[in-house]
Amino acid sequence: MTHNELTWKFLNEFDVESSTQTKARAISLEHGVNVISPAVGAQLALVAAATNATNIIEVGTGLGLSGLWLLAGAPEATLTSIDPEFEYHEQARELFTEAGYPASRVRLITGKALDVLPRMNENSYDIVLVDGDPAQVAQNVEHALRLVRVGGTVLVPHILQDGDIANPAKRAGIIAGFRTVLTEATESENIVVALSPAGDGLLQFTKIA
Repeated sequence: MTHNELTWKFLNEFDVESSTQTKARAISLEHGVNVISPAVGAQLALVAAATNATNIIEVGTGLGLSGLWLLAGAPEATLTSIDPEFEYHEQARELFTEAGYPASRVRLITGKALDVLPRMNENSYDIVLVDGDPAQVAQNVEHALRLVRVGGTVLVPHILQDGDIANPAKRAGIIAGFRTVLTEATESENIVVALSPAGDGLLQFTKIA
């Protein structure tokens, strides 16, 4: 195993999940949901804690794993999570309750993100996580920038798309959408950007104006 491979393995095995997070991961995999790695989850929790987040919105609930990590960093925050799958929300609600988060602080909205996001209040959220339909990532990020407050952070996991982003031969529609997000993020003067290689990648940008 090369030095880089050893480092990568260590990085992605460093963070340990809670029992509820482990359960959410197992159920997610049973449903074929593409979940974040523990290393990315730990970064979500860190950003939530550093931001002192009280109001978080998430595009793509899945079975609740990302939300559990976000609330681990900001346990007093209110989480609004959007997903078109009602069945996912039913299971996620049980997991949030199991983890000790009251229903009053976890708002699950069943619907398509592009139908729901235009109704959300702009400049109102400390963190916006974009992990919904990958074919709509560019549109969802555009809404995220409208919803996040100045000083708040937008998080986009799976940004590296299993290495396809770095492969110039890959030009499919979904890859093009993620590349558009990366290009626009680096060209904007209104945000500070960081790209993490942990897991399948995490794009982080904080609005400064």
